[in-house]
Amino acid sequence: MVWLSIMTLGGLGLVFGLFLTYAGKKFHVEVDPRVTEIRNVLPGANCGGCGAPGCDQFAEGVVAGKYPVNGCVVGGQETADKIAKIMGVEATMVEPKVAVVRCLGDFETAKRFAEYNGISTCKAMDLIGGNKGCVYGCLGLGDCVESCPFNAMYMGENGLPVVIEENCTGCGECVRACPRGIMELIPKNQKVYLACVSPERGTDVSAVCSKGCIGCTLCSRVVPEGQITMNGYIPILHYDKVENPDDLMPAVEKCPTKTFVVRKI
Repeated sequence: MVWLSIMTLGGLGLVFGLFLTYAGKKFHVEVDPRVTEIRNVLPGANCGGCGAPGCDQFAEGVVAGKYPVNGCVVGGQETADKIAKIMGVEATMVEPKVAVVRCLGDFETAKRFAEYNGISTCKAMDLIGGNKGCVYGCLGLGDCVESCPFNAMYMGENGLPVVIEENCTGCGECVRACPRGIMELIPKNQKVYLACVSPERGTDVSAVCSKGCIGCTLCSRVVPEGQITMNGYIPILHYDKVENPDDLMPAVEKCPTKTFVVRKI
């Protein structure tokens, strides 16, 4: 009886084994060797900065023509050149970028009208409007910090995130994590950015934040034409037209609310 059971199980195992072998050959899909080659030169961060869920999907997408050879922001130009060589094409220059915090609404600067007791994420707090008078400013619970795969951010004592630029790869995870859109990637060779995203009138901004942009337009009038334009009440910096980063310094000096930030480059 025992031997019969053993033989039965053995027979079933043999049948299933043969079936799996047949199925493996029948449904086998050939993988383009270039996918493996590209995957081997990628840094393996799986950060999503390229637009793909991970490095494996990015490698497959490059071969399929879905992603550009210079799409890996973490790997930079060196990785782009290696991928281009595998694909037999030329790689355009990769513009290094860095994340910046476009808000100055810390504990002393921005008015708060409520105490928040709930799920400790910016996404959750944003669903109820936040606790600040400015409905565009940083919520201060660190979703951006938690999302960073390179330990390039931390929450400052003033309630605002701080970017550790030497660790930042420009992957954009913090940008995608922020429900208020205050994180932005700018070219690393640019030193000036506007630390405000509020599109409201100056009087409305001043009522809730002492360092918010009031839309006075002075900045757009003291820099070379086209480098700063106004979109309603908020200035837009056009970095593609800024050849010398110091060209934007007059805007910094003229800004009455000191809303522009100067990076060290």
